[in-house]
Amino acid sequence: MGGHFGNLERVRHVITYSLSPFEQKAFPNYFTKGIPNLWRRFRAQVFRVAPPFVVAYVVYAWGNQEFERLKRKNPADFENDE
Repeated sequence: MGGHFGNLERVRHVITYSLSPFEQKAFPNYFTKGIPNLWRRFRAQVFRVAPPFVVAYVVYAWGNQEFERLKRKNPADFENDE
């Protein structure tokens, strides 16, 4: 009944293969394929992702500038005060 931990139940018709971590390369083709692929993916998506961020930044900067402008008093309103 049962077995050691990890083989507690027999699963039929499922085949698993594994490779020892010592036989694998940690970063295969990292510089030859990884970085060019990163650049290709960046170029493909930059015009889809960047415009909303640019618009949001422009609106944010305009809002802060407008807030600072409206926060100040108008000196012309106080010319006749003594």
